[in-house]
Amino acid sequence: MFEIAELGRKVSEASFAAEEPGLHTALLQAQFALRDAKVPVVVIVAGVEGAGKGAVVNCFHKWLDTRGVETRPLWDETDEERERPAFWRFWRVLPPQGVIAILFGSWYTHPIADRAERRIDRDAFERRMRRIAELERLLTDDGVLIVKLWFHLKKKQQRKQLKRDVKAGVASPHIETHVRHYKRYWAAAEQAIRLTDDGIAPWHIIEAKNARYRDLAAGRTLLAAMEKRLDDLDERVAPPPMAAPPMTPPSSETPTILDTVDLNRRLSSKRYEKRLERHQNELRRLAWEAHAQGRNTVMVFEGWDAAGKGGAIRRLTAGIDARLFRVISVGAPTDEEQAHHYLWRFWRHIPRSGYMTLYDRSWYGRVLVERVERLATVEQWARAYQEINDFEEQLAEHGVILMKFWLHISPDVQLERFHSRQRRPWKQHKLTPDDWRNRERWEAYRAAVHDMVARTSTVHAPWHLIGANDKQAARIDIIETVCDRLSEALD
Repeated sequence: MFEIAELGRKVSEASFAAEEPGLHTALLQAQFALRDAKVPVVVIVAGVEGAGKGAVVNCFHKWLDTRGVETRPLWDETDEERERPAFWRFWRVLPPQGVIAILFGSWYTHPIADRAERRIDRDAFERRMRRIAELERLLTDDGVLIVKLWFHLKKKQQRKQLKRDVKAGVASPHIETHVRHYKRYWAAAEQAIRLTDDGIAPWHIIEAKNARYRDLAAGRTLLAAMEKRLDDLDERVAPPPMAAPPMTPPSSETPTILDTVDLNRRLSSKRYEKRLERHQNELRRLAWEAHAQGRNTVMVFEGWDAAGKGGAIRRLTAGIDARLFRVISVGAPTDEEQAHHYLWRFWRHIPRSGYMTLYDRSWYGRVLVERVERLATVEQWARAYQEINDFEEQLAEHGVILMKFWLHISPDVQLERFHSRQRRPWKQHKLTPDDWRNRERWEAYRAAVHDMVARTSTVHAPWHLIGANDKQAARIDIIETVCDRLSEALD
């Protein structure tokens, strides 16, 4: 594979000087066009240590408008990053629409090093590559342009570069290890490229022996990828009218998973207060134990309007020390959030080890409100099920304790609560025109919830369907479930 980058190609100083101005101009034009088209670009700069990757990044900064370029060094992990799922650090640095992010080091860096240093076996390495391929597919489906550059040197050339860098006092802290285990790194890199080289995000292997050839080749490659994306945008025809969602036509007579929820359970105020106090005390102890064990906890609360999500969260958090949790109330996305993949704003709030995040509404908006209100295309929400499952699986693999609750009420109870909010001045702010409009689409939401549970209730992230016609019974069900899950996970 790397033989194509061992041909001894060179560019003379005169040829470089003649070509550079035109390349510079063309890159700027492509950058501005992609900015106007709101296309985010991710450039992965990877390769052999000592191949001049830093010099290439400097060239990109020289040739591009730096106001639209973000360079992210991603070598060593911080304690904050190690305490979260591996991809958290990468989601944080993904560019918004119209911006170019240069990843100096990437999601390939640690897997290749771990395989070369024999910290992981072949099967574990291939699992990581499949996870990376899934991430890149998810991003490209969302419109991100990914350009992957691998800079190659022969072992002999790398040794020479090491001597020069040591003499100049600029040697990479990793280059000695890479020289010593060159064959291992070579084999791991080849396997990584082979497993992740596809049409949506292909690899470009660049010979790095001659600096001028290397820099021009990198610039040409980036320009070609940018221009191809612009050509694709120009040729793209208008999408056909949105098709009807591929589901059983909504009907009150069509059974769904929600029909299995018991809405008749009741709990007296006396029993409620007694059980609530007992479980809140238990939860307080379990939350501190999770902190001591360094376990992250994520809770998701979804449900019908007026189902009691806010009240349930308040009773739950009353049993947790305020230093240990955050509640994220999810509404319409901000301009910043809309400029990223829809999962971006949820990845940002994943807690560090020992802490909890409670989402009042969540990433499931993509397959609920965005599906029903047609704020997302059929293609977008249909692929979201797998994207969500993959996201939650990553949380579980890291050891995150993940709980998902759907609070279910009947249409009659919802209407009664809407009228109650209208009558009470201190509750009128809770009732909005959107609540009435959503109620008119009850059957469409009912079908969407059914599909959501069917496709995303997994072994590592099951749904808990809570009958919430009686708020007190629902709150006790939720806090009991949280205590049981924490106790099971911590044991």
